[in-house]
Amino acid sequence: MRIEPMALEATLARALEGISTATLTTVLLKKGLRNVWMRGTRPLPTAARRTVGRAFTLRFVPAREDLATPESWSSPISTRAAIEAMPPGCIAVVDAMGITDAGIFGDILCARMAKRGVAALVTDGVVRDLAGVLATGLPVWCQGAAAPPSVAGLTFVGWQEPIACGGVAVFPNDVVVADGDGAVLIPAAVLDEVVAASVAQEELEAWIMQEVEQGAALPGLYPPNAENKARFERERAKAKDRAKN
Repeated sequence: MRIEPMALEATLARALEGISTATLTTVLLKKGLRNVWMRGTRPLPTAARRTVGRAFTLRFVPAREDLATPESWSSPISTRAAIEAMPPGCIAVVDAMGITDAGIFGDILCARMAKRGVAALVTDGVVRDLAGVLATGLPVWCQGAAAPPSVAGLTFVGWQEPIACGGVAVFPNDVVVADGDGAVLIPAAVLDEVVAASVAQEELEAWIMQEVEQGAALPGLYPPNAENKARFERERAKAKDRAKN
């Protein structure tokens, strides 16, 4: 059964735009979630800024000659049909099984995604028509480019179902954050607490960086001991009071 896509709440989206994937992996690790970074998801030059959104999942399986044909592109179960079901603001997360010799999407499909307001494409596979894909402006995280079409190595089987992308289990409506370090998954069930903890972690690390730039040594500072934690909390409280006034 396909799951209906959900929009990401604007306040959460804004908060996540200020949180690095490095910070997210640390916070998720503290919550016992180790396998959240999608392997092979490297940003193309169009992916210049951090992008966040709910996962809209697509799944390929190995090519089978009677199914993986150019004619399949007109099937009701096709990448074309899946794109028309994508809501604005989602991130298309595609399980391409790590295949790097068949491009899952080309310039026309990426152009249509951009026109529909899709936030980004994230895949453990590759794209084709690279120059054209870059020209669409759609942010893409992938393993690179290959000339052959998807049917040369893959069969598309569906969308909005659980998938594996880069070795990570991705469910529809999980949240994806992608930046220069790749793409990270936040399970939908822990989103609020992860965002809150990550915002606090970013504030702490900004303070630590300030201390380092002023010449402080790392032992007891990173990670902070009880004394430095207390000092950070005092200075953060003062900053909040000044902001109110």
